[in-house]
Amino acid sequence: MTAMEILTASPLAGVTHGFFTRNGGVSTGIFRSLNCGPGSSDDPESVMINRSRAGAALGIDPANVVSLHQIHSNETIEISTTPADRIRADAMVSRNPDILLGILSADCAPVLFASPTGSVVGAAHAGWKGALGGILESALRSMTEFGVDIPSITAVVGPCISQAAYEVGPEFRRRFLSADPGYRQFFVPGKGDRFRFDLPGFCLERLQRAGVRSVSWTGNCTYDDVHRFFSYRRSVHRVEPDYGRQISAIRAG
Repeated sequence: MTAMEILTASPLAGVTHGFFTRNGGVSTGIFRSLNCGPGSSDDPESVMINRSRAGAALGIDPANVVSLHQIHSNETIEISTTPADRIRADAMVSRNPDILLGILSADCAPVLFASPTGSVVGAAHAGWKGALGGILESALRSMTEFGVDIPSITAVVGPCISQAAYEVGPEFRRRFLSADPGYRQFFVPGKGDRFRFDLPGFCLERLQRAGVRSVSWTGNCTYDDVHRFFSYRRSVHRVEPDYGRQISAIRAG
């Protein structure tokens, strides 16, 4: 079994958080090894053990590791107590230090947020659709309901697919340019009529436009690093039947 590996971001120093890799769990086969996605076809008991290990690594009771039924929306919910079932949304905010907010991803961008003191935290799942639709801004607005000023928030984009690996068609690009012609900066030419889209760069731009001053990306590409990350797109290219999900998590302090 490989050792658990947790990436942390220096801008979030002092706040309990972690961008977990795929290492350190009990799942096997295409889900090796820390698959934390209950929506996958992996053995449910293995997923539960993996989630428990992630929670324990950050000092949280396994029963209080909260993740969402992610639907590529702009819906944010406040988590004050552990819900009985997964809620359909794509971002969470909380000020309860006994709860761990966990975002599941396998190419989409997990984004962790913290107020200056870390007393209010947030976590968002930002695929291209959610990012374009306003999920990051939705999470920020929810944090302001706790009295947090947006410029004071720290936001870190975690491991996700990089521009070099994210090939899209012209119709995808047109959708972005119809929203804002300035978004052409996030596309570079690919082969034929294809383009390559900069998802982490787009997320950083949206956060900056919203007024966040401290924004960064961990710099990890999920597609390229097969030994450390699950990747939906890589699983498609390999014609695999399913894929694992890594978890990125944060708790209030």
